Amino acid sequence: MPPAPTSALLVLAGCLFGLGALGFLIRRNLIVMFMSVEVMLNAANLVFLAAARDRGWEVDGQVLVIFVIAVAAAEAAVGLALITALHRLKRSVSADSATDLKG
Repeated sequence: MPPAPTSALLVLAGCLFGLGALGFLIRRNLIVMFMSVEVMLNAANLVFLAAARDRGWEVDGQVLVIFVIAVAAAEAAVGLALITALHRLKRSVSADSATDLKG
């Protein structure tokens, strides 16, 4: 089976990014919002890999993807810790309950 063309990968990445952005903007649940950010980061990874494959930079694209995965792991750890703290404080994971914390 031949590899997918770069344009197909970019269209898929655009669809994934659009779904992630839509999920982030529409949903008010913080867990769903963080999952949407992860989908958007995976779309960026797909763009990096498609561009690197198209230009013949296999290793450079993989290094960028590993960097994005490391940032996503740190974001997930900090985000889930904040969501857990918010749930313990407010008994809710709604983004609206987090606005009450603005001091």
